[in-house]
Amino acid sequence: MTASSLPHTMLAWRATRFGGLDALRQLDIPVPEPRADEVLIEMQAAGLNPVDLKTLQGHFPLVKQDTLPLTLGRDVAGVIVKRGADAQAWPQGARVCGFIGQGQGALAEYVVASASALAGVPSSCAIDAAGALPLAALTAWQGLFDYGKLQGGQRVLILGASGGVGRFAVQFARHAGAQVVATASAHEHSALLALGAKDVIDYTSQDIEDIGDEVDLVFDLLGGEAQTHAWPRVKQGGALVSTLDEPSQSEASARGARGTRYTARPDGGQLAQIVELVELGVVKIEVVERFAFDETAKGFERLKKGHLHGKLAVLRQARAVP
Repeated sequence: MTASSLPHTMLAWRATRFGGLDALRQLDIPVPEPRADEVLIEMQAAGLNPVDLKTLQGHFPLVKQDTLPLTLGRDVAGVIVKRGADAQAWPQGARVCGFIGQGQGALAEYVVASASALAGVPSSCAIDAAGALPLAALTAWQGLFDYGKLQGGQRVLILGASGGVGRFAVQFARHAGAQVVATASAHEHSALLALGAKDVIDYTSQDIEDIGDEVDLVFDLLGGEAQTHAWPRVKQGGALVSTLDEPSQSEASARGARGTRYTARPDGGQLAQIVELVELGVVKIEVVERFAFDETAKGFERLKKGHLHGKLAVLRQARAVP
């Protein structure tokens, strides 16, 4: 499709207000116009993440009432159909994926994204996998390496390793040469060991002390009591990094350690490194359920049930150009 043949409107899944699934609507809205440093992507696949449900429910602090309605979705994969004046480095028709800024919305037929947030998608990578990759993978990458400063030969404890972020974290840490200890329910142990964990602790029946030696890094994907109980396992000078709760600075100070909470950010350079690892077969993307675009609400229902051991993807359905 060329820029001149683009439709004027598109379908998008929007949060019309904060609330339950009844606040989610498929609406016809104008196709967005990319700014100078942006591109317009014809969406072929999008990931569904817990943050999408939190945003719909009004539990994501960065989204306020006055920003509604907004298009949901933070992961996109598809083909570039229009480019801004400063985004010409990406060729027309390039197959790309990216983690896009809040409010721009990936759950739409066309998606605007910053050119710097994108990575190319090789033909060997399935489009549903590419659409499910960016947010979870970048969350894991940045937590381990940007904030956790994880290095080869170190030991990392991943709290709540069975979800999308945790599974990427196990694989990234293993590839970096770190020794991985993970917590998960018993039925997930074999899968996490296959991904590269050295040991897995059943959080329902074992204490965190069962991991043995102290660790250089705790990567916390659970928060609450799990985070509190993990502090005694952090080495002097180590770190506890969380995606959820702000770590105790008094606990960190007592160990000469770092305690950090962070939010993942778009980064096309890091995403390109991750895509290369996927292409090499070093990292696997586990898409456990797929939904047609018109059935996105069912995907949100699955998000609400929780206990996801992999990723959810939405696949676009073509519609005639008016």
